[in-house]
Amino acid sequence: MSYEPLASDFYSYGSLLTEREQEALAALRAWLERDVRPIVNDHWERAEFPMEVVKPLAELGVLSYAWDETAPFENSAVFRGFVALELARVDASVGTFVGVQNGLAIGSVATAGSDAQRREWIPRLASGEVIGAFGLTEPLSGSDSARGLRTTARREGDTWILNGQKRWIGNATFSDVTIIWAKDEADGQVKGFIVPTSTPGYSATKIQGKVSLRMVQNADITLTDVAVPEELRLQEAHSFRATSAVLRQTRAEVAWSAVGTAIGAYEGAVRYAREREQFGRPIGSHQLIQDLLVRCLGNITASLGMVVRVSEMLDRGEQRDEHSALAKAYATARMRETVGWAREACGGNGIVLDYDVARFFADAEALYSYEGTREMNTLIVGRAITGHAAFA
Repeated sequence: MSYEPLASDFYSYGSLLTEREQEALAALRAWLERDVRPIVNDHWERAEFPMEVVKPLAELGVLSYAWDETAPFENSAVFRGFVALELARVDASVGTFVGVQNGLAIGSVATAGSDAQRREWIPRLASGEVIGAFGLTEPLSGSDSARGLRTTARREGDTWILNGQKRWIGNATFSDVTIIWAKDEADGQVKGFIVPTSTPGYSATKIQGKVSLRMVQNADITLTDVAVPEELRLQEAHSFRATSAVLRQTRAEVAWSAVGTAIGAYEGAVRYAREREQFGRPIGSHQLIQDLLVRCLGNITASLGMVVRVSEMLDRGEQRDEHSALAKAYATARMRETVGWAREACGGNGIVLDYDVARFFADAEALYSYEGTREMNTLIVGRAITGHAAFA
């Protein structure tokens, strides 16, 4: 299948991909346009996730990119970024599902699991046979998870007893396993656990009333004396550094998703500008509308250049926390501007789902906040600039 560069990829960054990567991206885009775009507004309005997309995502390899145990071919971080972009430009919720399944759940096992755990769990998660979630954020601990984690783990022989609460956990209403991060009562260090959601004492309750990423099934999790065998403790997770290593990889892909969300809103606004007529001609022929669209494209192009570079650095082993943090902070801020301008270009019709822009406008707010707020990512970069931590 031939790859056509997006019109919104104004400087043709897609040309950096190999021919095989371009073909894989073209197949993904064709499926998204054919099978996903027609259903997302209805599912978004009903706040339901379309489970029928899981199997095709697995078959396309989207749930297995990056991991040695399952990758169909050698692929670059830039390619994986473009996958995140393509998903988000059609729907940010589908992109978030993949980010949780592949980046956070599989990523935790790949980064902090033993060889045996990698062999057992990564193929099962990558095939969609097992759905995963990532339990870090808590009701009273979000940005301060490194120090403020309240969920506890107590070892009793070959069993760990987990107690605590988690909040905003994506996929958690239907996940088969959740990676739970808890503080060891013995040494005070954060450790990770693969927790089957059928375990007694584990419960997940869907968070209702969301106005952003409505298709994503976020849940409040309660852990009451949840018994987990030692064999399900992530064997290489000995402190919060293991958690940070997972987030370092996924934070950059959230930046890519932000660019995709901005593109989705921009493309909707361009379609509207070409079709909507006022004063006897398409509104796209008016200077003020063109000004809004050019601002959108400028933000997209600048952000795309940044995320391409940060992914190249990941491929070369050069990416540090401050690099992904700057990309996430910058790209999500520019996304927020862009979806606002796109909505403005659509006038009153920009607040209804019919033209897609409203969905991207709403979903942008969640991407702006998760995987580290702009403020927290700014402090990570600020520490790198000045040599001084200013987190508290």
